[in-house]
Amino acid sequence: MASASTQFTLDDLRRILLEAAGADENVDLAGDILDTTFEVLGYESIALLETGGRIEREYDIVLDDDDLGDDITPRDLIDVVNTQLSLSGARAA
Repeated sequence: MASASTQFTLDDLRRILLEAAGADENVDLAGDILDTTFEVLGYESIALLETGGRIEREYDIVLDDDDLGDDITPRDLIDVVNTQLSLSGARAA
């Protein structure tokens, strides 16, 4: 489990996406994907829910289902996770 001071990064998201749902062979997750929607990246809602579940377990946070829509981007999800991490850290302090 990650510590409360941990920042969730694009590399963390890439790792979890690959573990949870793999990658579409036509998508380069190593490229500039921050502002590309998950739908365009080939991740449908079930894959995003699995990704969200892995993030919740690994980082001990709770994400709202609305945070995992396929119209959001990796940047959006990273921001949500980091907000939850900072709230979690504030509650633990």
